Amino acid sequence: QVQLAEFGGGLVQPGGSLRLSCAAAGFNLTWWSIGWFRQAPGKEREGVSCIGSSADSTYYADSAKGRFTISRDSTKNVVYLQMNNLKPEDTAVYYCARRFGRLCPGLLETTFGSWGQGTQVTVSS
Repeated sequence: QVQLAEFGGGLVQPGGSLRLSCAAAGFNLTWWSIGWFRQAPGKEREGVSCIGSSADSTYYADSAKGRFTISRDSTKNVVYLQMNNLKPEDTAVYYCARRFGRLCPGLLETTFGSWGQGTQVTVSS
């Protein structure tokens, strides 16, 4: 059964860091791009970052540039999202999803599938 599961959310103070993990089960990440999305209360889901099946293809939304880093470990079938200098506006449920393909030119949500259940990130003092 194809499945993605997110881990690593939690409560962190402004300026702090978290590393989210997206673990794949039932398929090999080798041929798939993985995107991270988030949805804050009362807002639409938005794209955060994406990494292609070739790890040199990455994409960051403006809100993530300079603070977040996406990476993948093919040996563990996991994609990570390292989030630094977190801000209260980063508070949201974070989801990962997959899209077949080597490159990651953007974060068009409708092109992604097999969504995980999400992990809550709360940035608050």
